[in-house]
Amino acid sequence: MKEQLKTGLLFANLDDDQLSRVAQHAARVRLAEGESLFEQGDSADRFYLVIRGQIKLFRLSPAGNEKVIEIVTPGSTFAEALMFLERPRYPVGAQALTDAEVISIDAHDFATMLKGSVETCFLLLGDMSQRLRGLVREIDELSLHSATCRIAAYLVQQAPEGSQSFDLSIAKQVLASRLSVKPETLSRIIKNLSDAGIISVLGSRITIHDWQALQQAADVCALAQDSLQSTFLYPCPPAKPQA
Repeated sequence: MKEQLKTGLLFANLDDDQLSRVAQHAARVRLAEGESLFEQGDSADRFYLVIRGQIKLFRLSPAGNEKVIEIVTPGSTFAEALMFLERPRYPVGAQALTDAEVISIDAHDFATMLKGSVETCFLLLGDMSQRLRGLVREIDELSLHSATCRIAAYLVQQAPEGSQSFDLSIAKQVLASRLSVKPETLSRIIKNLSDAGIISVLGSRITIHDWQALQQAADVCALAQDSLQSTFLYPCPPAKPQA
């Protein structure tokens, strides 16, 4: 288990004694596709490292509508920030999108260990900072950018370097929720991109035929983000020098 723990950024720089301590209080959990790891509102006394498969983090509205917050892949941890709360509860549910395996870590013991490891504290702060930036970026995208822009940007990000074809790693219904669009809107935009000759779709296989057009659609997001950042940095035009 110690070697598998090292695949997570949070544990990569722990010394052998620290790794042994984490492993002693950890447990391996195997999940079948569709199986829940925990429910929204459950007591959060553990956090997790994904070893295999994909874990969906999601919230349910009072009406029962699901919003996918994140798809967690191998090597990533989740729910670790909750260890700093006094009586934490999971704000999301976690469910296996595929057959999966995670390592469950005792949050209280890990927080106690952090008191003697400044380096690990900074690693955790760095990870939380990156996630915060990602959430801020997503809020910007959801509020400022069209569905076509978000979908184009996702396809550009997922495409392997030097390859025109790739398989979507998650179901289209889950992807639609992740990008905050309705499944029928996702299907319509994918069809529009296909009809325009920009991409073609065969099952879950995406082939990009016109990189420039797809990138131009995705760049709308980047342009809006640059504009937003400029507004924050320069909320009003600089004063002109007086003659």
